[in-house]
Amino acid sequence: MTYATIMVSLALEQPNEARLQVAGELAERFEAAIIGIAAAQFAPPLYFTDGAQAQKLIDQGEASVRKRLAELEAQFRAATGNRGGHAEWRSALDFPARYILQEARSADIIVAGGQSPAFSDAFSLASPKDLVMQAGRPVLVVPDTVKRLDLRSVLVAWKDTPEARRAVADALPMLRKAKEVTVVEIPEADDSRPAVMARVTDVVAWLARHGIAATARVSEADRKKAAADQLDEVAGDVGAGLIVAGAYGHSRFRELILGGVTQHLVTQTARCVLLSH
Repeated sequence: MTYATIMVSLALEQPNEARLQVAGELAERFEAAIIGIAAAQFAPPLYFTDGAQAQKLIDQGEASVRKRLAELEAQFRAATGNRGGHAEWRSALDFPARYILQEARSADIIVAGGQSPAFSDAFSLASPKDLVMQAGRPVLVVPDTVKRLDLRSVLVAWKDTPEARRAVADALPMLRKAKEVTVVEIPEADDSRPAVMARVTDVVAWLARHGIAATARVSEADRKKAAADQLDEVAGDVGAGLIVAGAYGHSRFRELILGGVTQHLVTQTARCVLLSH
């Protein structure tokens, strides 16, 4: 398994340099094609008018969106021009999440930014929450502070769920490039430590059969600390540049209400996170 096509989602109102850098590195590492993608809709004001004045306002708004999309294309072309390989640009006047989710069929992995406001503007921003929970592809969330994709140490946040199993499988190409891989499970209060260690050891053995040397680790159960905080501590201990995790949602209404750890991983700013649902 490898990544043959990298898709990078660009945003109209957010910095795009970090995600473009990481997407370009991925394309080089895996000799992959890269697709830049962006979309936005003109959002009419609440005091909307009608008739000819309304049409003029719509035309001006859409022209402004097209201009911004053209600027993003120029930024994408500049960032990928010297890397070689196949580079392609896609954009549309559309709701960004809807458009990117539709086009995700063309990609093996989606690179997105890490900023995810609680109430994002659906007219101009494809929230990583939307992409993670609905794309059917792994999403690499890249904080704006990240300068490069650091694979010297990768942390797999294990939980015995289909989402975590899918995430580890989706991450195999990157895990093969990593110098160190640590598989950790944060036990819940009623978990049996030997049972937790057995699960993590199974994952390490599975990775070994894929040619990946990994270390098993089980944190101490701590009711006073949130699981996200404990995961951050382990990531700091091992110097992780990337965390691999399953993404979990609590709501059946499009599954956009994320679990606590997933929400934290989408919004933290220290390191890249690969999430699968």
